[in-house]
Amino acid sequence: MPDIQQQIIEELNAIEREEQVRILYACESGSRAWGFPSKDSDYDVRFIYIRPLDWYLSIDEKRDVIERPISNMLDINGWDLKKALKLFRKSNPPLHEWLQSPIQYMENYSVAERIRHISPLSFSPKSCMYHYLHMAKGNYRDYLQGEQVKIKKYFYVLRPILACEWIEKYNSMPPIEFQTLLNALVPEGSELKGVIMELLARKIAGDELDYEPRINPINEFLETKIPYYEQIAHGLRDADGRLNDQLDDLFRTSLKEVWDSEK
Repeated sequence: MPDIQQQIIEELNAIEREEQVRILYACESGSRAWGFPSKDSDYDVRFIYIRPLDWYLSIDEKRDVIERPISNMLDINGWDLKKALKLFRKSNPPLHEWLQSPIQYMENYSVAERIRHISPLSFSPKSCMYHYLHMAKGNYRDYLQGEQVKIKKYFYVLRPILACEWIEKYNSMPPIEFQTLLNALVPEGSELKGVIMELLARKIAGDELDYEPRINPINEFLETKIPYYEQIAHGLRDADGRLNDQLDDLFRTSLKEVWDSEK
């Protein structure tokens, strides 16, 4: 990974120069961060950036994302800090996942750690469970019904369903890594754990996981859990939403920290 990591850092440095921004935090998301990459998986690099003060002092709404075309297995895009904080206030699960990614490329300022520190205050069990449930239902509907199924898609339904189970059990943001969820929530020695571990080993080893006969223990588990969490999600609480002052302060002090350091 050292060569690709250096390439990623060079791409991020180029974005800073070309866009006149500073990258506050950059990490891996997607299957590599989740712990079940294929050998040919893209590198899904996500970042949070900040622009100079004058950019924000405008009567116009401006584009608040930076995206680069996918090339050489690199999928790189990021959010402006103001956008990120607005989504954080709504308990946006992808942002929470970025902040706990096991693969981090940049963390140059205090912003990411300050957001992590207050993340329990923004956590909404209801919106997070609905997010994961929507992901699970869509992938299950599109790929895992019938006698022949797109077998690698099991992970893209299992992971969000286990995330729902974590939310129900622990009332906190689920860990990003699939193996952590699996070990915490699926009993050791069970048939379900055995077939999932076998499939996981095949995926990581680079086996071609295309259409194969359905794996009944996994389908039965999912067919039980999906309707169950549809019922559970409705009764969960939202975040209390009392973060506006803290987020305003975080945004202002981040501007000062980043740009004062360059004077």
